[in-house]
Amino acid sequence: MRVAMYYNNRDVRLEEIPTPNIGPGELLIRVEASGVCGSDVMEWYRLPKAPLVLGHEISGEVVEVGDGGQKFKKGDRVIATHHVPCNTCYHCLRGNHSACETLRKTHFDPGGFSEYIRVPSINVDRGVFVLPGEVSYEEGLFVEPLGCAIRGQRLARFEMGSSVLVMGSGMTGLLHIQLACAQGAGRIIATDINEYRLKAALRFGAEAAIHAKEDVPKRLRKINEGRLADLVIVCTGSPLAIEQAFGLVEKGGTILFFAPTDPGIKISLPFNEIWWNGVTITSSYAAAPADLALAIELIRAKRVNVKDMVTHRLPLAETGRAFQMVTDAKDSIKVIIEPQK
Repeated sequence: MRVAMYYNNRDVRLEEIPTPNIGPGELLIRVEASGVCGSDVMEWYRLPKAPLVLGHEISGEVVEVGDGGQKFKKGDRVIATHHVPCNTCYHCLRGNHSACETLRKTHFDPGGFSEYIRVPSINVDRGVFVLPGEVSYEEGLFVEPLGCAIRGQRLARFEMGSSVLVMGSGMTGLLHIQLACAQGAGRIIATDINEYRLKAALRFGAEAAIHAKEDVPKRLRKINEGRLADLVIVCTGSPLAIEQAFGLVEKGGTILFFAPTDPGIKISLPFNEIWWNGVTITSSYAAAPADLALAIELIRAKRVNVKDMVTHRLPLAETGRAFQMVTDAKDSIKVIIEPQK
């Protein structure tokens, strides 16, 4: 079968490898759509493991079912998640599934930028979901990133009527904007350094969009009746943006850090202001199975519009070009690979 083999962000090659054989309880899925995630182009994270086949936002059709896999059948339209928790460890039993060591070790064989993937039995048990008839393959690949946003806002204790500032209006930021809208947020404001993405933020539900080089606190207060934001969601790993976030949260508010920096980065923390103003700081990584189930329903019910977030569709042979689009972050939101083309 054909795969897009990753060597670095500028070197992604179309190669041939054997189609995986499946074992008991496993599935072979023909990948119909695979999204390029921002984490796919984090070279500090990917290069030590290269060459490898990336891609974890996938949807496709079940073409082979291993013994004992009665939960699914050939022809099922499904999404599959590469990371799944054990559900029995200390962290899982406390509801912190993304800290589970099993979750951090589970994955597809190979990755989603391939014609077929083997899904291990543990993933089949708790990380594969049948797509409703109303949900397309393209929409289905958003289940994993939307599930991550759902977990993040849950941990941030989102409250209806809250003012929300989303810092970074790429794909993840736009999902957070729409999710906040769906949950009954008050004012939603977005920031970015890219005019294309600022316009996208307005299209997808932000009341206002502020260029990050402006006086963001002053603009925010003017828009939000003299107040800063009740919830600040940081969807960028920029150290400058992270430091700026501390000055954009209202007293008693919350900052949710949703993106990593490069390794070794140290951030200055205005501790006394945070303490004095009763600000909560939290972070979120990945999603639990329940978050994914909710994501499917929000997409099915059209409460979150993911269809219009797709800006580019490319065949498997052009995965390298797709990586460059995501790396450049100029005029794209969601770039999708269609491995059967």
